[in-house]
Amino acid sequence: MKEAEAADPRPYHHGDLRRALVEAAVRLVEADGPGAMSLRAVAREAGVSPAAPYHHFKDKSELLDAVAHEGWEKLDLAFQAARDAQTSPPDRVRELGVAYVRFAMAHPALYRVMYDCSRDKADMPAHVHENEESAYRRVRNVLISAGADPADEVGLELATIACWCAAHGLAEMTSFKQFDALKAELGGEDAFLRGVLSHVGVFARGLER
Repeated sequence: MKEAEAADPRPYHHGDLRRALVEAAVRLVEADGPGAMSLRAVAREAGVSPAAPYHHFKDKSELLDAVAHEGWEKLDLAFQAARDAQTSPPDRVRELGVAYVRFAMAHPALYRVMYDCSRDKADMPAHVHENEESAYRRVRNVLISAGADPADEVGLELATIACWCAAHGLAEMTSFKQFDALKAELGGEDAFLRGVLSHVGVFARGLER
């Protein structure tokens, strides 16, 4: 750390340097993909010296973890409107799925980083399970409002995972050209997403638990 400080010729002028670096990293990831991101590139994007990122991140991997966390926070916000919609609980489950796919389509590089940074970890980021406002907890809570038994922890967890996996699979496949004719027949992308999610049996089974 002392070497990094000695190599840094400029004082910091950011009120929150860490935040500025994460936001710069997100911009680079979304513009050019995670492969183009480096601590030097992030420093340049944030307008600080090349040594500045080392005050908060030991390497690129640690900064990517922070980018992934930012992605989960953005997904949380994307879910908020769907959860708060004045619709029936089953419809809210479906709308959460639609919001998930829209997010993945709008932020493909960030979405990939979120899962790449989670795949080899023993646990998802703590806030995903612990924060009541997290996207994962929003799905779980909507299932409870639809009639899922909160005392059946295993059943509720399986139902939540089932909903999540259905939306994740749709996000991976919705851009397939094979679906273009069906999208046109149904009236567009959102109608297609709602149609698919309404026909996924795991939703109904999850609500019955």
